[in-house]
Amino acid sequence: MAHPKRVGLYVWPTGQHEAEFERALWAEEQGYEDIWFPDGYGMQDALTLAAAVAARTKRARLCTGVVPVFTRPVPVLAKTIYAIEKIAPGRLVLGLGSSTGAMVDGWYGVEFKKPVTAVREAVELLRKIMAGEKTDYQGQVFRSKGFKLGEPIQPPVPILLAAMGPKMLQMVGEVADGVCLNNFTPLERMPWALEQLDIGAKRSGRRVDDLEISARLAMITSDDPASALEFFRSEVSFYASTPIYQQIITHMGFGQVARDVAEGFKVRDRKRILAAIPDELVAKLFIWGNEAECQRRVREFFAAGLTSAAIGPQSPNPAEFQRTCEAFVPSRFSVAA
Repeated sequence: MAHPKRVGLYVWPTGQHEAEFERALWAEEQGYEDIWFPDGYGMQDALTLAAAVAARTKRARLCTGVVPVFTRPVPVLAKTIYAIEKIAPGRLVLGLGSSTGAMVDGWYGVEFKKPVTAVREAVELLRKIMAGEKTDYQGQVFRSKGFKLGEPIQPPVPILLAAMGPKMLQMVGEVADGVCLNNFTPLERMPWALEQLDIGAKRSGRRVDDLEISARLAMITSDDPASALEFFRSEVSFYASTPIYQQIITHMGFGQVARDVAEGFKVRDRKRILAAIPDELVAKLFIWGNEAECQRRVREFFAAGLTSAAIGPQSPNPAEFQRTCEAFVPSRFSVAA
């Protein structure tokens, strides 16, 4: 089953909550098909903002990108989904993921264990609850007994799962409705990622074409490429502080970079960290340029198999931030050019 190609706006957290709420409303008014809500950075809760926006919108899908499975008991997550579904029937798309040990264990004080198993179990348990079953579930990570929603959620909320590595991608293909990729699955890795998803999909009698392939594409629409490059070099350094992203960078052929960055973090030397990140790596991971260049890069992802783009404007410059938001409204952008 081929999924229609969709373009959504990722409501990037800036710390200005009223502006983020208004940006989400603006996105629907301008014709964006999806509104994506991140979860993290200590500034934004995806489901809370999705619920608020649900009450003020009529058409756009409301997509979380992504909620960690460790930070809410699955029955609590199910109740939240149920509440949003009552406000905006059929419009919620639940993006879930494991997050990282640094965030889950470090920030939230919750044990980060067996991430692939945890995500699988969360999906299994959540689907049972959405179907109206009373829980009697004992997994390796999650358990629940005796919980039941007031009524089933029908049709069930689509579940997309964040993934980068082969084990998680294959599991996503097997159990989920789709995948949430991010900038660390660059264009050159798309064929490999789709292959891993297809391996998993075959285990459940499906193919990769049955899945929604979504990706958050962080970008800056700008006439100042040098500033955009340095902004995104800093972004790479943030992600590269964690082992999972160091592994991804290594798999991309930048093993020495990953090792140098890890050493820089050990001695808390930010200049050393940034100096270790080459322009070539930054350019593979992030998108910047004028409007036409950014649009061209997004079309390349669609041509490579993407079905749902979450446009992620990023820039400390408000004018550049808004330029990116405006560059992908339907009157300015089409997948087919």
